[in-house]
Amino acid sequence: MASTIPPSGSSKDNPQSAGAESTSWDVELLRVLVSRNGSQVEAQWSIHPQLKQDLLPHEWQEITDLMGKVSGIVGTRFSQVLAQADPEPPTNA
Repeated sequence: MASTIPPSGSSKDNPQSAGAESTSWDVELLRVLVSRNGSQVEAQWSIHPQLKQDLLPHEWQEITDLMGKVSGIVGTRFSQVLAQADPEPPTNA
């Protein structure tokens, strides 16, 4: 599921933030995960639980529809690249 990521480094590690400590957190709101099992490719998506609670029903439906399309596009592209990079070996039938 989506996660919260703590601030990266302190001001001494990041010269752009010198003189001021960063108190902001990066929050992963949406995630698309593509996985492979043999020749099967599966694409899944997830949303931060708080964001899901904050959405109105029609907004949630719109996100669901759009992320379904995104997962399909990413999964299809991953499958195409996988087919070019790692073709299945010939079989002895």
